[in-house]
Amino acid sequence: MEEIELAGGGINRVVRIGDAVHRPSAPWSTATKELLTVLHDAGLPVPAWRGTDDQGREVLDYLTGEVGHYPLSAAVRSEAALVSAARLLRRFHDASIPLVTRDLPWQLTPLPGAEIVVHGDYAPYNLVFSGDQVVGIFDLDYARPGPRTYDLSYAVYRFAPLASAHDGWGTIPERGARARLFCESYGLDACDVATTVRAVVSRLLDHVSYMREEAAAGNEAFARHVAEGHAELYERDAAYVTAHLADFGA
Repeated sequence: MEEIELAGGGINRVVRIGDAVHRPSAPWSTATKELLTVLHDAGLPVPAWRGTDDQGREVLDYLTGEVGHYPLSAAVRSEAALVSAARLLRRFHDASIPLVTRDLPWQLTPLPGAEIVVHGDYAPYNLVFSGDQVVGIFDLDYARPGPRTYDLSYAVYRFAPLASAHDGWGTIPERGARARLFCESYGLDACDVATTVRAVVSRLLDHVSYMREEAAAGNEAFARHVAEGHAELYERDAAYVTAHLADFGA
């Protein structure tokens, strides 16, 4: 059957063949399979693992719906979508707890203070939407044991959003209110607004360091991202959030 390359991969070439997604296998595929299985068994809308094809690629279910590519649609920008994403992230985290102490070959080293398994890149572009509701989560390559704030800070950064170039998302107080709404929807017992907003700065700067390290090591995808100015953008956003910590709830 025809291979249809899926947009937005960024790092890997991912194709759709019929109702399945085929993507390169990796040394951490075993960990990905275990996480997908646990989440799927818990009723989370993640792609089911189907095995490997004759080229050794991972084969997963194709999730139908609208991926949150930028520029985001009005439905994906809505408060309803934000609430849906926050509630689903809480379910993801809670379901992952049994894997925190498992010895699995994660791509990246587990983070200090691990409470759950983080998605690692929880943002609209790794979610599937039906209208204003999240109906799918994919791309778990950066999953590993870590603290809840690791995912929460990046998700709030993306959904509030807390970026310096906010492209008409609203005033600073309005975006601060969206940050609080995300935390409330996730559950304030585990998502303190001030802690989450403060964590955005270190989360972005850690990502910049990782991007530059990978680029220097010869990773062509990250070298391209750095050349396109992504690292500088994250640094500007970290400075912007630092300047507005009080405004955003910290």
